[in-house]
Amino acid sequence: MLTNPKASKERRSAPGIASEVSVANPPAETPMTASPLSLPRLREEAAGCRACLLWKNATQTVFGEGPAHAPIMLVGEQPGDKEDLAGKPFVGPAGQMLDRALKEAGIDRGKVYVTNAVKHFKFVPRGKVRLHQKPNTAEIRACRQWYERELATVKPTLVVAMGATAAQSVFGRITPINKNRGRLIETNDGHKALVTVHPSYLLRLPDADAKTREYERFVDDLKIAATQLTRDKAA
Repeated sequence: MLTNPKASKERRSAPGIASEVSVANPPAETPMTASPLSLPRLREEAAGCRACLLWKNATQTVFGEGPAHAPIMLVGEQPGDKEDLAGKPFVGPAGQMLDRALKEAGIDRGKVYVTNAVKHFKFVPRGKVRLHQKPNTAEIRACRQWYERELATVKPTLVVAMGATAAQSVFGRITPINKNRGRLIETNDGHKALVTVHPSYLLRLPDADAKTREYERFVDDLKIAATQLTRDKAA
């Protein structure tokens, strides 16, 4: 259950960086040992990834996109139907909502690196429609190597994990969104990370008032990222 939005805003007015994260299971995350390569080279390697079976039904690998040394890395769950066809992350309805929220938070999408925890579209066909299916833990782990290598190459100041799947990939373990949302957390490999919801969650909300309220919270979360980036530049 989500917390009161007003209380959340008050609590986040002066965010600090937590050294620990509230998690559902305690095993340590996989250490990051990936060496950096150029993004075009990584994209080329990922195009032939067969680490799990999702490649069999997906149109293509959808790799990350953005500046080679972007200060912020946004991590989502997986490509959707439109992303699978276009070969680019966040170009569908969730991407449009993300673009709008980033703009309101004062973040230029062209200056951030956008990627997904899982690089292939997982779905179940229903007639002519391909319905999204949530990646399982094995699929998230199989694809984590690409997140690690993107992280090692881009070297962002801050990682924003959008949704439970992204948070699981970023922290290497199941990470409850409600307990950690809006907090700046230092991961075991020394990166600063911020947990928030995935924009597709906002699209699924049936109530207009709830959608507006949760969208404002999402923008507030992104503003925390923008503020932290400003502080890092000034340090």
